[in-house]
Amino acid sequence: MASRRTTRTSGPTTTPWPAMTSMTTTRTPSPATPPAKRTGVRMLDGTITDVIEAQSLSLQPQHIHIYSASWGPEDDGRTVDGPGILTREAFRRGVTKGRGGLGTLFIWASGNGGLHYDNCNCDGYTNSIHTLSVGSTTQQGRVPWYSEACASTLTTTYSSGVATDPQIVTTDLHHGCTDQHTGTSASAPLAAGMIALALEANPFLTWRDMQHLVVRASKPAHLQAEDWRTNGVGRQVSHHYGYGLLDAGLLVDTARTWLPTQPQRKCAVRVQSRPTPILPLIYIRENVSACAGLHNSIRSLEHVQAQLTLSYSRRGDLEISLTSPMGTRSTLVAIRDVVPLHAAALWDGRGHDSAAYRPPGDQQRVCAAGHRGAVPGV
Repeated sequence: MASRRTTRTSGPTTTPWPAMTSMTTTRTPSPATPPAKRTGVRMLDGTITDVIEAQSLSLQPQHIHIYSASWGPEDDGRTVDGPGILTREAFRRGVTKGRGGLGTLFIWASGNGGLHYDNCNCDGYTNSIHTLSVGSTTQQGRVPWYSEACASTLTTTYSSGVATDPQIVTTDLHHGCTDQHTGTSASAPLAAGMIALALEANPFLTWRDMQHLVVRASKPAHLQAEDWRTNGVGRQVSHHYGYGLLDAGLLVDTARTWLPTQPQRKCAVRVQSRPTPILPLIYIRENVSACAGLHNSIRSLEHVQAQLTLSYSRRGDLEISLTSPMGTRSTLVAIRDVVPLHAAALWDGRGHDSAAYRPPGDQQRVCAAGHRGAVPGV
């Protein structure tokens, strides 16, 4: 089945730049020698299927270290969509087998649907734990008009703002250059370039190492937003900017001395299995032992995935949040006014609490709020 995809552009037309690029990094003794090779992957010039997406994201996994993707579901404020089964498997194989087992790095533009109140939590590509989602800010440190706010955004780089603001300079068709690249489509490649520098400094970084490094190298700086909060481990975080503006120098310096993370462990907990009505608010609390005493016990938290099955008269009236034991509140689904009437179908939400110890018995809390009076269940 074909699926509709759009490039992450903030203008009214589709730009000629590749919607996805790939980079191979190399170590070189000369700082003047380009440390990375770049190529474009053509995939958006016809009908797009799960097979085509999976093939594009699986291209030469031992030679391509970084994929920079500036495409995804429609940024129309109503679409909930994500990768199909083959593309999800491409992500999984990429992070487990790519780069000799260190993991391919998938850098994703967070989306340009801000004008339509779109929410990148409802985008299964940016919302995957296997991708590193990048947002935008203007040169003045403001939230761009196209920006989407969501819990899955990890970091931010510069891009365009209003029409009078400078835009991004990049290569163009016919061996030319342009100074009119815009939106998060421009932000993701900037982050990918910084990440390539970090890989040059330390080629043994895993895909999870890089997420840790990006968190530590992202700072609030002069970025303006009303939702800046300090999380349980003392880091400032925003649904607009993630952990802040990515600092290339700090990223490279930290990469040089970074010690590898321990192998990934997964702990799954069934919180609730019986239907419960939303009247109009429901709190679901669960004491989580983090699988203590088992082979998969969790001592430091990297990702949280909340999988929900629910029905509701109007999906756009739902607001869902996840609160950590330390009080960090992540909005997994926000109200979207243009969403049509139909049952909810939500992708896994991801909240970022950074690496923090969760002692046994700590309580995770999910809150689902229904607005405009509708009362189905979760």
